[in-house]
Amino acid sequence: MNSKLRNDLWKFKEAKKVTSLDKAIFLGLTLAGLLSMFNLMEWWFRAEHIENFFLFIILSLLFGYGNIRIALIWINYLRIQKPKEVPVPEKNLSVAVFTTSSPGEPLSMFENTFKALKNLNYPHTAYLLDDTEDIAFKELAEEHGVVWLNLPNIPGAKAGKINEALKITKEDFILVLDPDHIVFPNFLDQTLGFFQDEKVGFVQVSQGYYNMYRSFTAHGAAEQTYAFYGPTQMGLFGYGGAVAIGANCTFRRKALESIGGHAKGLSEDLNTSIRIHSKGWKSIYNPVIVSRGLVPEDFTSFCKQQLKWARGVFEMLFDEFPKASKTLTFWQKISYLSIGTYYLVGPMTAFFIFVPLLFFTTKIGPASMDFTEFIILGSPIVLVAMLVYAHAQSFLCDKKTERGIHWRAMVLKYSCWPVFTYAFYLSIINKKVPYIPTAKVAVKGFLSPFVTPLILYCILFILMLIGVYIERRYYITESELILTAEKTWAMIGFAMIAFIQFLGGIIAAYKSLYITAENAWSRVIITDDKIIKVKE
Repeated sequence: MNSKLRNDLWKFKEAKKVTSLDKAIFLGLTLAGLLSMFNLMEWWFRAEHIENFFLFIILSLLFGYGNIRIALIWINYLRIQKPKEVPVPEKNLSVAVFTTSSPGEPLSMFENTFKALKNLNYPHTAYLLDDTEDIAFKELAEEHGVVWLNLPNIPGAKAGKINEALKITKEDFILVLDPDHIVFPNFLDQTLGFFQDEKVGFVQVSQGYYNMYRSFTAHGAAEQTYAFYGPTQMGLFGYGGAVAIGANCTFRRKALESIGGHAKGLSEDLNTSIRIHSKGWKSIYNPVIVSRGLVPEDFTSFCKQQLKWARGVFEMLFDEFPKASKTLTFWQKISYLSIGTYYLVGPMTAFFIFVPLLFFTTKIGPASMDFTEFIILGSPIVLVAMLVYAHAQSFLCDKKTERGIHWRAMVLKYSCWPVFTYAFYLSIINKKVPYIPTAKVAVKGFLSPFVTPLILYCILFILMLIGVYIERRYYITESELILTAEKTWAMIGFAMIAFIQFLGGIIAAYKSLYITAENAWSRVIITDDKIIKVKE
């Protein structure tokens, strides 16, 4: 990424307005996609397609899950919208900005965080919620006019510190900001005005990053968030279900107090959001980039983050959702169910890679169907999904850096299937995962242990190909070759998709060994006249 584009990251960005034509396009594509799904599912569940009943049921459930998730994305876009206008904030609102520090986080990162807070246009009081027990954090905070709160050994990690700070502060509105984020001067100008509506409990803005150019993993990690922090949240907002995402969220104190304070847990953002919604508070999503932070730069740090998030999301699904669902609106329930089931892609992928391996070792398969016919019936769904995805990208905030195929995101998503599956297992046995802040600097020097399942699968795939070749070359008659050719090639193609994805994950892990040592924030300069730029 050249210097000009890096400087462009620090300019205010917002999603475009939603027109009637945009909604008509989404409606037409959704109807076409749903009709195609109906045709495929009607064909899929024909009795003659069942080979092994038990495996067919599992495959059908997972296949249905995938189709339902796609359909929910399309339906969500039908109500896509942004606020008609951003109200001018009232004067003299009492505003606090909470940012936290934890042991192991680099002190140098906070220099820019504090400078940016000082440059906020709207009057506020910034607080550092510190549990490092390092006097240097206190000194740096006070140097930049940030109130230092010494909060060591508070249970509940980030949420625990926020709740403790709520007890000793009085401000009516609280912006929760991650310590790696650098806010733009107009941040509060884009959020506080919405609180003129007394029913608004929190205002969420988009998420942006400034280190995605640093590595393959960082690029893919950022790509994974673009759709959610853009058109997806805009759709959720249209249905009254925009969610808090842990950072860049401004809360009304009364809303937090109505639920007993900020929710704890690995998914403290979603838990807080669902509790606030259950109390009848409204949420606002303003699709603007007025802050940029960091994404994990190495494969190990990314996987650890995903493990924490996946376990937290399952926690919300299994614990918080049943408690809150009675008072949620129908579409809020659908929204949280959709978010809560996202990481089931892990167990689904595990089963999908198991099927071809089982077939080539035992000749047992879940289904017996014309693969060509499956491709013909499934192609319209894929086409509609691509068109919907392409149109949704017009609502990304930063079109220069965020638009594209996002293939790295897909590689990382499916390469994390062992992580997601493990998180699901931990949820089933109700075992917690420690809350550990995501690494702000690349961790390198060893091959990630999270890549081991990917390597094992790739080895098994190659051995499977060798075995299939030997069997079909030397041990199968010509007539058997003809009869089994279509199914054999279908299974190989099925397994090949996973092989390519996992190979990408292995490459990402390998590249993490050679990331140039550099603190991303060391290139960012914040001037006294409130300009943010990068070093040449």
